Amino acid sequence: MTEHHPWSRRGCACCAPLTASLARPGLRARLDRRRFIAGAAAIAALGPGGPDSAVAQAAAAATPSRNDEPFRIDVHHHLSPPAYIAASNAANFGDPLMKNWTPEKSLEDMDKAGVAVAILSVTTPALNFTAGEPARTLARECNEYAAKLVADHPGRFGSFATIPLADTEGSLREIAHALDVLKADGIALMTSYGDKWLGDPAFLPVMEELNRRKAVVYTHPTAANCCVDLVKTQQPVMIEFGTDTTRTIADIVFSGNALKFRDISWIFSHAGGTMPFLIERFVRNPLLDPKAKPTVPEGTLAELRRFYYDTAQTANKGAMSALAAIIPASQILFGTDYPYRTSLDHVRGLSEAGVFSDRELAAIERGNALRLLPRLAS
Repeated sequence: MTEHHPWSRRGCACCAPLTASLARPGLRARLDRRRFIAGAAAIAALGPGGPDSAVAQAAAAATPSRNDEPFRIDVHHHLSPPAYIAASNAANFGDPLMKNWTPEKSLEDMDKAGVAVAILSVTTPALNFTAGEPARTLARECNEYAAKLVADHPGRFGSFATIPLADTEGSLREIAHALDVLKADGIALMTSYGDKWLGDPAFLPVMEELNRRKAVVYTHPTAANCCVDLVKTQQPVMIEFGTDTTRTIADIVFSGNALKFRDISWIFSHAGGTMPFLIERFVRNPLLDPKAKPTVPEGTLAELRRFYYDTAQTANKGAMSALAAIIPASQILFGTDYPYRTSLDHVRGLSEAGVFSDRELAAIERGNALRLLPRLAS
């Protein structure tokens, strides 16, 4: 899906021991237990009053009990249920990486990089290519398949359930089934549906229900109708995915949904798309648009810092430096975008970027996810 870039990485002094170990040929798949304990202890050293104390407690409580036990939690990891592959074939979309996915391939990739748990979700276009009863049926089949994988591989998988967001009644029904019956870890949404982003009034009944349930809502980019073939020399994944993520973040914030639905925990893919690079425009928008000012009474940054952002396909110095400049490490989650990139790519990239300390890496790779999804500690 994307190219590998020869990013220039320089490890900082505080990351040197970890960076050196990961940079060696034959990289160890699983982090040595002593190193992980050291990272957890570094967090805990902040004390109960420290800014990351909740992260410290979560990371310390989850210290692996065996020297070779994996510990990372991947919140951006794709599955391809058989029903979804069949639907993609019938509708003539999808790529070989998606269609040839298997649970065994995921587990092999996870084990190579010390990933303990992968939270599974269907990739784009999810249900955007269909509607009505077929969309409801496909959502149910995908979510049931994910739940079976979670049951069949205890402690290795979780799931973000897919719903047909453009269908309010169908979405409310599937949310209830996914969260109450299947015990999914959250709900997965695309960043847009047709030409509606996630702050659109059409989606308010679903947002109200997600807020009532205090749901974790993971978002994955797609290309809106406006922009699928906007520039003939570029696939939508190259530019439009990051842009669509940025549009939906802005729509959630400046529609007032971020303020109104405080109990939704939002996760945005790929370091928030282009948002970090447009931060001045985000911050200045309420100064220029009178309608925007009431939506951010504490300022735009305060809203953006309540969200979570994953590292998928952005585990490099440029993207992580931009994100870390405005978002605290406590709001960053480890994500890989498997099968489009490997877990090992992201372990290496985060370490070699030299942006985060050992303490922050421990939080990003595990502690922050445990704070958000505490059931994973078991």
